[in-house]
Amino acid sequence: MSTLSGINASSILVLGATGKTGRRVTDLLGSAARPASRSASTKFDWSAPDTWKPAVEGTTAVYVVPPENPFLLADFVHVAVKAGVTRLVLLSMRGAPGDDPFESAIKESGAEWTILRPTWFMQNFDEDMFAGPVQQGELAVPAGQGVHPFIDVVDIAEVAVVALTQPGHHGQTYELSGPEALSFAEMLARIAAVTGNPVLYADIAPEAFAAAMRGLGYPDEIADLVTMLLVRIRTGEEAHLSDGVQRVLGREPRTFDDYLGSSKFA
Repeated sequence: MSTLSGINASSILVLGATGKTGRRVTDLLGSAARPASRSASTKFDWSAPDTWKPAVEGTTAVYVVPPENPFLLADFVHVAVKAGVTRLVLLSMRGAPGDDPFESAIKESGAEWTILRPTWFMQNFDEDMFAGPVQQGELAVPAGQGVHPFIDVVDIAEVAVVALTQPGHHGQTYELSGPEALSFAEMLARIAAVTGNPVLYADIAPEAFAAAMRGLGYPDEIADLVTMLLVRIRTGEEAHLSDGVQRVLGREPRTFDDYLGSSKFA
C-alpha cells in the first residue's frame, strides 16, 4: 500500500499481534510489520521483560497495545527508545483522563507519539466478550437504552497504520468512533436480521453484571472497569460521535451494517 513507501521490512513492532486490532495492523503493514506476542515468532510478554529488548531491536516504530500495569509500559517505552524507536502509537480508550498514566508514559517517552482513543469495538459481538451470549440468544448488560457509536476495528487499524508510517501525526490524540450511535437492542436486532436467529437484550443491574464477569474469571479491576463503561452508555455519556477517522483517513467510518457484512455473522 502507498502508505508504506520507503518503510523497511520488519521495522514496525506490533504488540498484541494476535488481538483484534494488532492482527489487522499486521496485515495492513505486510512485510513492514514485526508481529509480536507470547505465541508469535517474535516473542513478547509483558510479564517477561527479558523479551522486550530482542523484540524491539532494529525497529523504528511500535504499535502499543498496553498491559494492565502502566509501570510496565513506562519501563518498556524506556527500553524501546533506548533501542532506537522514534515513533509510538498507543491504543488507548475513549474517556481516558488527561493524566492517564498509560498515555503519559507514551507522551513522556521522547519519541514521536500518537494516541488513539476508540469507542467500544463492533467486533466484540463476534470475537470477544459478547460473542458467546449472542450465539446463545441473549445478551445481558447494564446499558439500559443508552446509545453508543461502536467502531469497526478495521478503521482503528487503518488509522494506526497511517500514524505509524506517515508524517504529521506527532502529538495528536485521535478520538475514534463509528458514524452512528445505536442501542444494544438495535444492534442485536440487526445481527438477528442477518443471521435469522433472534437475540434478546436484557438490561441488568450493574452489580449483577460485575458479579457475572467475576464468575467468568475476570479480575476485579477489569470487571469493575467494563461495568463502569457500560453504565456510562446507560447514562448517555457515551452517545457522542468523534471525527478522528475522518481527520486521518479522509472518509466516513464504517457502519454497523458494513461490519455485519464482513463479520462471522455474514
